[in-house]
Amino acid sequence: MKRQLPKPRDLAPLLRFKKPRFDPIGRRLDAALTIEDLRRIAQRRAPRAAFDYTDGAAEVEISLDRARQAFLDIEFHPAILRDVSKVSTGWDVLGGPVSLPFGIAPTGFTRMMQTEGEYAGARVAGRAGIPFSLSTMGTASIEDVAAANPHGRNWFQLYMWKDRERSMALVERAAAAGFDTLLVTVDVPVAGARLRDTRNGMSIPPALTPATVLDALPRPRWWIDFLTTEPLAFASLDRWSGTVAELLDSMFDPTVNFEDLAWIRDQWPGKVVVKGIQTLADARAVVELGVDGIVLSNHGGRQLDRAPVPFHLLPEVARELGGDTEIVLDTGIMSGADIVASIALGARFTLIGRAYLYGLMAGGEAGVNRAVDILAGQVERTMRLLGVTCLEELTPRHVTQLTRLAPRPVADQDRR
Repeated sequence: MKRQLPKPRDLAPLLRFKKPRFDPIGRRLDAALTIEDLRRIAQRRAPRAAFDYTDGAAEVEISLDRARQAFLDIEFHPAILRDVSKVSTGWDVLGGPVSLPFGIAPTGFTRMMQTEGEYAGARVAGRAGIPFSLSTMGTASIEDVAAANPHGRNWFQLYMWKDRERSMALVERAAAAGFDTLLVTVDVPVAGARLRDTRNGMSIPPALTPATVLDALPRPRWWIDFLTTEPLAFASLDRWSGTVAELLDSMFDPTVNFEDLAWIRDQWPGKVVVKGIQTLADARAVVELGVDGIVLSNHGGRQLDRAPVPFHLLPEVARELGGDTEIVLDTGIMSGADIVASIALGARFTLIGRAYLYGLMAGGEAGVNRAVDILAGQVERTMRLLGVTCLEELTPRHVTQLTRLAPRPVADQDRR
């Protein structure tokens, strides 16, 4: 082969220099291609206690690990030679339209992760055409979230407290502010053992100790934001000074039962969804009670460790009850492919919690926007590669759940 020196005109097309970007947050977020990328950025940017509160789960975190593994243990079955030039990623959920098959889950202590907190999530959700869920343990008020997302869908998540009048006062405020759906969480009779929080001595507000000061040194931006903005507090609660576990155990009511759920349903003018369903029997019981939807969830693995994996439970519940109620799924979702698989197996909708908070810690509102964009792109790409043009075309034939864990056969004598 004859060799020659390259000519300048031949080199010109190869020399392409990217325009420098002087915005460090934007540069970091542009480099994030997955939710796991955002998680790594969040771990660097946020103090350990805040990151661990988001990232951690109960006990030794088996429930969370299994939930994420369940999504990895699937096989897709694509159809070829389909026209997927146009793809629709939205439909109606709980009486209203959504642009994407996921929304933002209710999360507590959110402004501890990054000071924009719920405001960032609500604004991004409104622009994206997806619901934003505000937690009872939120750090922005019901009215302020409504103002941040005035034209979008806002949902309110309710914990029943021992003080029932105060619980229902929040419900009345949410209804008055135009929230259209009430998520009643039923899997928290007491707080789970979140060992990372205990080891970090996490409290509200965060306490300055020698350990937290050392942790702050490489994260000055977080501490500047924390110290120069509105003090962190629960917008729906009295101010609290103590550990998170102490707060939760002082509030949650372990006596809540099905009669209480029926009473709550009758008080709320919009849609009522029960969050924290982990068995088919309980799913059937609340559907028979007349609620509008259920969330298959083990609270992100943050309550009972070794709890059922919601994604494993989904096909059976969808087969038995999918015609009678709308099924929402959370826990373990880290990609748009996870969301598509959930819809294919019978979910009407999914909720993202940690994925949104990783984005928040990575870059505030811009980081939340990046998380939603990543998931939306993955949803659309996965649908195209499967050969479907709308969510209605997704069916169980598109997904196989591969077996990693299977129950041990139970002998008759073991049943006694």
